[in-house]
Amino acid sequence: MPQKNHFHPETLKRITRLDLRARHVVEGFLSGMHKSRHFGNSVEFRQHRQYVVGDDPKNVDWKVWAKQDRLYVKQYEVDTNLRLTLLLDVSQSMKYGFGAMNKYDYACTLAASLAFLAIRQQDAVGCITFEKDAESLLPPRMKRSQLDALVGTFRRSDPAKTGPLSAEPLELGEVLRDVKGVQPSLRDALREAAEATSGYGLIVLISDLLVRRDGLFAGLRYLRSRGHDVLVLHVMDDDELDFTLGGATRFEGLELPVQVRCDPRMLRAGYMEALDAYLEEVRKGCSSHRTDYGLFRTSTPVDAALSAYLSRRSTVIRKK
Repeated sequence: MPQKNHFHPETLKRITRLDLRARHVVEGFLSGMHKSRHFGNSVEFRQHRQYVVGDDPKNVDWKVWAKQDRLYVKQYEVDTNLRLTLLLDVSQSMKYGFGAMNKYDYACTLAASLAFLAIRQQDAVGCITFEKDAESLLPPRMKRSQLDALVGTFRRSDPAKTGPLSAEPLELGEVLRDVKGVQPSLRDALREAAEATSGYGLIVLISDLLVRRDGLFAGLRYLRSRGHDVLVLHVMDDDELDFTLGGATRFEGLELPVQVRCDPRMLRAGYMEALDAYLEEVRKGCSSHRTDYGLFRTSTPVDAALSAYLSRRSTVIRKK
């Protein structure tokens, strides 16, 4: 019987403390997923040693027992002291969402959950928030108090704290032209992140990726050239992925002070075609730069989404 999921977005919304929410998410999926203490790290076989009472039976090498009729356990050498840096998008588009959690709430929950998991594994965690450029930097620390510091950074950087833009009506064609001209580039923000992160580490970008792709891929290429392992967690709302809005609708800009009135049903076919092309470009671009990519829908329970993503990543790592 499948385990009941207790961490639906509506449930998580009622857990107002982000650190507590992160602990619930991690504990919700950790037990059945991780064979190694360290997510994303390499685990290599080192040697055998004779079994002693109290050893975990799952570490017994049964092939050796079958040949020698003696119990030996396998010992592994684990890369420790992972340095995790979270890159969190705090741009205005991240405050979109009408469900239990908007994109920023969901992204913060993902980030805090990964931080909780890393600190639990005694690894160092830091954070950089960005809009067009890096906004704030929290250096990596291994202390448990680091989670409180991270939560404080997320709270101060919340894009919902800024007031609404004064919008003026425009034609759809004008809006599309303006959007193409002002889309931010992550190139500079990712470069700053690379230069602020000493040594090699795991860098996790959490964003809705409403940016110029050339700048995004240039930034990823720079991070990889510095030796960092890079993950991209792409957070999107159901409205953005399904576009099932109906009837006369007024769209108000979050990044631009504009508004458009239209019937979204007339636009859906073209929108979905453009969305598919955009997602395919992002996936291929991440793959070509050896960057692990995952799409996260805000209506999907965080523990289920994160469990599936990290399980797939662990499987890929073991096959290498």
